[in-house]
Amino acid sequence: MKIKIEDTFRDILIERKKTNKNTYIRVKEDLNIYVTTNYLLKEKEILKLVNDNKLAIERMLKKQILRNKNKEVFSYLGKKYDIVYINTNEVILGEDKLLINRCYDIDKWLQKKAINVFKIELDKVYNDFPVKIPYPTLTIRKMKTRWGVCNVRTCRVTLNLELIKKDIKYLDYVVAHELSHLVYPNHSKDFWALVERVIPNYRVLRKEMRDYE
Repeated sequence: MKIKIEDTFRDILIERKKTNKNTYIRVKEDLNIYVTTNYLLKEKEILKLVNDNKLAIERMLKKQILRNKNKEVFSYLGKKYDIVYINTNEVILGEDKLLINRCYDIDKWLQKKAINVFKIELDKVYNDFPVKIPYPTLTIRKMKTRWGVCNVRTCRVTLNLELIKKDIKYLDYVVAHELSHLVYPNHSKDFWALVERVIPNYRVLRKEMRDYE
């Protein structure tokens, strides 16, 4: 089964599960459309469902194409580098190229860089913060669905390691966002007003980060 989207025919791959009550549509790295549904749903009904959600699928495709392109290059602090694999025991970051051994765990290198960069930005935003709050404990780890998390009870801010790949302005926004939760542990109007005091253009940054996801 195929569907034509923007002059290209895409395969529709169906996975039927007895336990599925709902139908889910996803676009994966191969840019095909995956439909997970109940085993009773007929193909013509699936095709209608896909056609009815064509605009949403087009958006998913564009995001996945962007993700695929991002995997072809290395990003660090908002700048992109071509990846060149060589026989080396270290990471060499040049003007526009990253030289690295194919077996090297780049996340370990990014984690070391992030510890320093994230601490500097946390201190900067904290020192300029308009409300007095306790200084939080900083944790850095990879997260799939969030850029940052604030545990109000333990006063711990967790930042997504992926932020080290983006421009500093996005990191500062996430830090300000999480610090604001130490004042307002919700997403109320008062919360967003506080975020805006720290990052006046937070709405633009927030939208750009959503487009990146």
